[in-house]
Amino acid sequence: MTTANKITLTRIAMIPFFLYFASQSMYIFDKDTTAHTMIPTFVFPTATVVALVLFCVASFTDFLDGYVARKYNQVTDFGKFVDPLADKLLVSSALILFAEQGAMAGWMVCVILARELIITSLRVVAANKGRVLAATWTGKVKTCVQIGGIIVIYLYYIAFPSIGLGDPMWLMPPQYIQQLPESIQMFSVVSVVGWVITLVTIYSGWDYLRKNWDIIKDGAVKQK
Repeated sequence: MTTANKITLTRIAMIPFFLYFASQSMYIFDKDTTAHTMIPTFVFPTATVVALVLFCVASFTDFLDGYVARKYNQVTDFGKFVDPLADKLLVSSALILFAEQGAMAGWMVCVILARELIITSLRVVAANKGRVLAATWTGKVKTCVQIGGIIVIYLYYIAFPSIGLGDPMWLMPPQYIQQLPESIQMFSVVSVVGWVITLVTIYSGWDYLRKNWDIIKDGAVKQK
């Protein structure tokens, strides 16, 4: 097995550990202090920090395995299959947990996952026709935005307890933001990041379909 493939498999092996720490509560309250002062007192979210570190390391291996494969001529069919699979597993895991924890709207995550399934299906159809879909710049931007957005959301959750509850609404912790009207919630940092990720993902999917519609147009339009 090539070094590049080993790096990719390492990324997949890290996902269960990431899931464990990422599934822990992002905000931990000191119950005793909170009960006496009636003011929420936060405990440093160690699990969230570990989850962020694991996510960053795993994301870096995505760049590393591609670099090694190209530099040392280690591009293989196995790598072409496993590398994008590892990326989707990592990002999808984070986004699904965000939906469960209230960091992103569930419909946003559904739209993002739908895009990934549609483009994956398109690649399968293209492969059956002997055609390989090259990665577009929009796809690369989408991946960078998703990874960057996830990191920003984690940093927001980690940093906020040290900011204090007297800050402007856009710096409020998400569990308080969720109690505000939806028209106000959409201007929070976490919501803005979620919208950016979703819109860029939608555009990327549309760009893929637009450029490769000829692959699936048979049967989609009436024959003259």
